[in-house]
Amino acid sequence: MVTVPLVLLGVAAVVVLVCLSAFFSSSETAIFSLPVEQLTKRAEAGDQRASSLSEMREDPHRLLVTLLVGNNVVNVAISSITTALLVESFSTGIAVVLATVVASATVLVFGEIVPKSYGLGNALAWALRVARPLRVIELVLFPLVVVFDVATRRLSTAIGGEAAVEEPYVDDDDGL
Repeated sequence: MVTVPLVLLGVAAVVVLVCLSAFFSSSETAIFSLPVEQLTKRAEAGDQRASSLSEMREDPHRLLVTLLVGNNVVNVAISSITTALLVESFSTGIAVVLATVVASATVLVFGEIVPKSYGLGNALAWALRVARPLRVIELVLFPLVVVFDVATRRLSTAIGGEAAVEEPYVDDDDGL
C-alpha cells in the first residue's frame, strides 16, 4: 500500500513533468515557426538570446532531436508514475488502462495542444525566453541527443530520405 506522502510526491512529480512537457512542446512550435531572418536580425542587433537560438537552428535536426528526446523522456515518466500510483488502488489491468487514458488526456491537453498553441501565438517572445534553458538541456542530454541524432540521420538515409529533412522548414531562401 502506498502512503499518502508517497502519493502526493507522485502527483507532484507528474505535475512538474507535465510542465516540462509543455515547455518542450511550446518551445518546438515557437522556435520552428519563427522566420530565420527575424532571428538573424535580432542576433545582429546584439540580442544574445537570438544569437544562441540562431546557433541552435543552424542544425535543425539536432535541435529537433533535443526537444523530442526531452519531451519523450518526460512523457514516458508521466505514464510510468501514473501507472505506479494507480496499480496500488486497482488491479493491474485496470490500472494500466486508467493510466493510459489519464496520462494520454493530460499530456495531450496540458503537454501538447495548449502549449503548442501558446508557442505559436507567442513565437518570438517564447523562443527567446527558452533559448538559454534549451542550451543547458542540450548539454545535459548531449549523449542521448548524439545517439538519436546519428541513428535517425542514418536511418533516414538508409530508407531513401534526406538526413536533413527539417532544412526546408527552417531555411528561408525562397523568400516566403
